[in-house]
Amino acid sequence: MNLVFLFLPLMKKVRMKRNFKLIVVGMGLIVVMSQFFSCKPKTEKNIESNALDTLVVEKAPVLRYGLPIDSFVIETGKVKNNQYLSQILNARGVGMGTIDKIAKKSRSIFDVRKIRSGENFSVFSTNDSIHEAKYFVYENSAVEYTIFELTDTLGIYQGQKEVHTRVQTAHGVVESSLWNAMVDNEQDPMLAFEISKIFAWTIDFFGIQKGDRYRVIYDEQYVDSVSIGLGEIHAIQFDHYGEENYAFRFEQDSLWDYFDEKGNSLRKTFLKAPLDYYRISSRFSHGRMHPVLRIRRPHHGVDYAAPTGTEVMSIGDGVVVAKAYQKRGGGYYLKVKHNSAYTTTYMHLSRYAKGISTGTRVRQGQTIAYVGSTGLSTGPHLDFRVHFNGKPIDPLKMKADPVAPVDSVHIERYNGLRDSLIFELNKIQWEEHILAKTE
Repeated sequence: MNLVFLFLPLMKKVRMKRNFKLIVVGMGLIVVMSQFFSCKPKTEKNIESNALDTLVVEKAPVLRYGLPIDSFVIETGKVKNNQYLSQILNARGVGMGTIDKIAKKSRSIFDVRKIRSGENFSVFSTNDSIHEAKYFVYENSAVEYTIFELTDTLGIYQGQKEVHTRVQTAHGVVESSLWNAMVDNEQDPMLAFEISKIFAWTIDFFGIQKGDRYRVIYDEQYVDSVSIGLGEIHAIQFDHYGEENYAFRFEQDSLWDYFDEKGNSLRKTFLKAPLDYYRISSRFSHGRMHPVLRIRRPHHGVDYAAPTGTEVMSIGDGVVVAKAYQKRGGGYYLKVKHNSAYTTTYMHLSRYAKGISTGTRVRQGQTIAYVGSTGLSTGPHLDFRVHFNGKPIDPLKMKADPVAPVDSVHIERYNGLRDSLIFELNKIQWEEHILAKTE
């Protein structure tokens, strides 16, 4: 309206008849200008909001084994006893000719004859009324899988699921055995084996006692939110006979190893025992009553009672110098020469490990044979003997020198890691204390 008043003086000075055109033009101008001034300009915000109104956001497809699950009908199952790939696929409409081509083409990648009962599989079929099988996925393990493409290309691919790692802690008190302590505390009992391996050179786990304590910081691995087992162990405190024993995982010169609180390596030239975690049934003696012959005679070894088939390890690097059988003695046995002074003997074996023969070089911790009951034996066990300069010595009292400690170049970095891990172990100890007071 303000614009109209601006033009009123002009309208009074002109005659309506003679300037009709001018009036019309003037009124048109008024309308145009009023519309111009009354319109709100579009800000950048307005423009941006309008653009967002028209923007279509596409969600990323959900994948399983790298395949979009929305595009298929997926059937999952487990391989049954005595079930073959041909039976699984043929029951889902895949022809025997195609199956034969898949079996031949996949040999260099995955031999289908190695498909085992109990393992998981998935079949991806078209999402229509026909449900034609397009992909078969076999899970080789909790992590690895093989994809068989059931199209004209018949591609075979292998892949791995994503593994997530979580740092966990565990602690407990031994009542009967470390294994039972883990089970009683609802912890992974495989931790017992890992701890015994790490301290294999310093602690005799056949002699642990009631009241021994452990605290562990370790990784647990997960796939699809399901635990698939242990990862690396970062730190251990194992209190044995009142003595604190530490183990810290540390890398130097691109190699990982375990060291104690002073930076000394936990590895030594010889293991404490040649097998994991079983009962000592007979000790070193100069006059033991023989269980079969019923006569008293020397027993210059240690008997480890263990089930038939239990793995037997070489306690140190060396060379196999004897592989033989004694019918009225040690049965199947092996003898390993470690250096100019030490030789070890492993008796009453059920069988030898693959590739073991006279002259074979073996490494510390390598499986060389399996527990049995051959020769003069009342039951499955390992008779383990050590000779030093040709004379028998008690294996349980044998001393072994440690390997190299943390290098001085890395000691400052090691001390920092050690201190931080001890702090975390002490936090576990404090949690134990709080728990004990609340019970």
